[in-house]
Amino acid sequence: MQRHEFLRRLHRQIKPKTYLEIGVNSGASLRISRARTIAIDPEFKIIHPLRCNLVMAKATSDDFFARENALAHFRGKPIDLAFIDGMHLFEFALRDFINVERATDWASVVVFDDMLPRNVPEAARDRQTRAWTGDVYKVIHTLREHRPDLVLLPVDTQPTGLLVVLAPDPASTALKDNYDEIEKRYIVPDPQDVPDEILNRGCAYDPEQVLSAPFWDVITSGREKKRKGSAKTLAAAVRDALPAPKGTPKRKRRSMLSR
Repeated sequence: MQRHEFLRRLHRQIKPKTYLEIGVNSGASLRISRARTIAIDPEFKIIHPLRCNLVMAKATSDDFFARENALAHFRGKPIDLAFIDGMHLFEFALRDFINVERATDWASVVVFDDMLPRNVPEAARDRQTRAWTGDVYKVIHTLREHRPDLVLLPVDTQPTGLLVVLAPDPASTALKDNYDEIEKRYIVPDPQDVPDEILNRGCAYDPEQVLSAPFWDVITSGREKKRKGSAKTLAAAVRDALPAPKGTPKRKRRSMLSR
């Protein structure tokens, strides 16, 4: 399944009221939205028709989130769905998540693009290939280690995979508090040491399996009831529906679907 088809069906599945996208480019994914939307990109070149209540921010994501009341367009409501597809470097993607999570609640969904590079050159920090993921795949390992409270679902979409993050906690400061240490550990010169579970996609779920799972009802019903519910209830529903992929190292299976 192509990534935009997964996103299209995810929008249809959870029917977000608010949507935030980092990294717009031509608008291929932005055109899916029918929600109140904020889109961020310093150099967007929209060629697709857009049909949403939209605010476009021509800025880097760091500069955007530094603005006072940056998310005013959402009128105080949490981000229901966010798509992070900005600068293809680990530290940018991680900061984007830190900033996005502050405006979420337990029923929010955050999706990262380019999480499953197909080879080591594609994962280089200094671009070497036409198709390029950069080293953003390291977000998976960082969240496993520092945020075991999150539910992490790597998804085997084409061309370069996604990561769906469920049950975010806007009150968490674990990533911010440890950011300097994390950056020092993970920002290393090329070539990157990409784990086999990433290259062979052994850690990833089939996209149809994820989209057809019943736990999405926990999210949509919670939103309809004005966010009543809990991250623990959602995590339990995910565990019941999706055992960790067989290719995931045993020591990491628990951390993927924790809480």
